[in-house]
Amino acid sequence: MKYTIIIADDHAMFIDGVKSILNDEENIDVKLTATNGEQVLKYLQINTDEAIDLVITDLSMPGMDGIALNSAIKKEFPNVKTLVVSMSEDGETIKQLTETGLEGYISKNSEKRELLNAITTILDGGTYFSARIKQVLMDTMLETRKKPVVKLTKREKEVLKLIAKEYTTQEIADELFLSKHTIESYRKNLISKLQVRNLAGLTRYALENGILE
Repeated sequence: MKYTIIIADDHAMFIDGVKSILNDEENIDVKLTATNGEQVLKYLQINTDEAIDLVITDLSMPGMDGIALNSAIKKEFPNVKTLVVSMSEDGETIKQLTETGLEGYISKNSEKRELLNAITTILDGGTYFSARIKQVLMDTMLETRKKPVVKLTKREKEVLKLIAKEYTTQEIADELFLSKHTIESYRKNLISKLQVRNLAGLTRYALENGILE
């Protein structure tokens, strides 16, 4: 299966670096490189017949920055996944992004292997937040932490914890000795029960309510 990607960053060196890394990936095609959010959004709006799978974006860009771009994508093109690659470790910003349904966030200091891991995980339907970003997000959540308003069963907490740890459906099934179908049912029920939209929402709930502790 061929995946299509857009890279948005106002530093040519970063774009060239990511493209170089992805050149060896036969199933990934970089459709566009942009220096700001407006260029990305315009491309998506014009090329509606072309399915873009993932937008990799920095946060700090002239004009429409990565925060505004992510928000616009989630509103207008909910099927397009987004991965932030940034030097910023501002907890409130990261929290704000996860609340919109962002699929991933890693540092620009990340190694090539982590970037590829983040991309493939997201393209496979998961979420990816680097260890450092998870810690920053957890610290921010704990500052305004509220007790869970929804009571979860022991099994639901186990499934949710593994989802937040970025286990695949099959890995969760293997870990808990359940069928893949059962885990998929748990995931759907958790999304409904916790009133979130996707896996990113489940991860955010787990972090905010101390499920990972």
